[in-house]
Amino acid sequence: MASDNVFEICVLPGDGIGTEVTSSTIAVLDAVSRRSRRFAFNFEYFGAGAELYLQSGVAMPDETWRGAEEAHAIFLGAMGLPRVRYDDGTEITPQLDLRFSFDLYAGVRPVSARRGGPPVLKDNLADDIDFVLIRESTEGLFASCGKGEVIADREARDTMVITRERSRQVFEFAFQLARDRASDGGKSKVTLVDKANIFSSMAFFRKVFDEVAQSHKDIETERLYVDACALDLVRRPWEFDVLVTENMFGDILSDLAAGLVGGMGFAPSADIGHSRAVFQPAHGSAPDIAGKGIANPTAAILSGAMMLDWLGRKHQFDPCIDAARSIEAAVEQVLKGGQEAFSTTAGMTQRVIDAIG
Repeated sequence: MASDNVFEICVLPGDGIGTEVTSSTIAVLDAVSRRSRRFAFNFEYFGAGAELYLQSGVAMPDETWRGAEEAHAIFLGAMGLPRVRYDDGTEITPQLDLRFSFDLYAGVRPVSARRGGPPVLKDNLADDIDFVLIRESTEGLFASCGKGEVIADREARDTMVITRERSRQVFEFAFQLARDRASDGGKSKVTLVDKANIFSSMAFFRKVFDEVAQSHKDIETERLYVDACALDLVRRPWEFDVLVTENMFGDILSDLAAGLVGGMGFAPSADIGHSRAVFQPAHGSAPDIAGKGIANPTAAILSGAMMLDWLGRKHQFDPCIDAARSIEAAVEQVLKGGQEAFSTTAGMTQRVIDAIG
């Protein structure tokens, strides 16, 4: 447990609008901690990202790594700039380094119409969209990050990696999340998303899922090929509860899912391991609108709520969980006000703080 209920948070604002939405989130977290009076935060800021790489040649300095290792949790704004790339043409992505180094195997992407923007689907059931997509975050096709090869300038190869250990971990995580959601009135269903009809790696992924599912017979299961899942996310998204999938599939489907509830500005996320976790909005650095004061902070603020929930559950400290729910409720209340609610970054932030109390 944090000393005197003070949580040390490593803050990595990053690039572009990352600095702006991070400021919004810190303001909201400060407000909810003052209202609770049961806990507090000590925010330590560290440099990382593409701009730092341009200045120093290092995207994630040793000091930043130490800060991340020593913190109770890590909050990240956004990292990467399209114009800044390594020699192989790939972008600067320290957020991936954090996942690999800290074994943050569960990429958690909540999708909720209640905490989203203007509805995209017109069906009467569109307001019932409320599911979580979980991507295994350390393997899959992303296992080739920094390891791909280009052979004689005639072909390129990246390799997908699926292991039993990591698959079991993320499946157990998915089933436990479904059970937790059921206790709060959720559907209690886990949907496996794969391409087991084509790839041996995906057939193995499904085999391990089936084995794990035998220990969770109280929870309904469903299996979908990734292309069929993409279709059903548009056709019947309100029927999903918890979806679990490989890294690249999850990367793509989570953006599709965010589009159902207003876009990436409403897409919070977390990358969670056994002892550490990183929380960040799922959107990018959006350099085209950086500094204009119009970045939507909703995804970042909701990621802060996810951090509070995780801290509360990890340390068995209910005030943090209660505070997370109060932030979510405040966001829902503010977004009911329509487009005006998120016309400016500062305006949205203040409205959420006011709604908290």
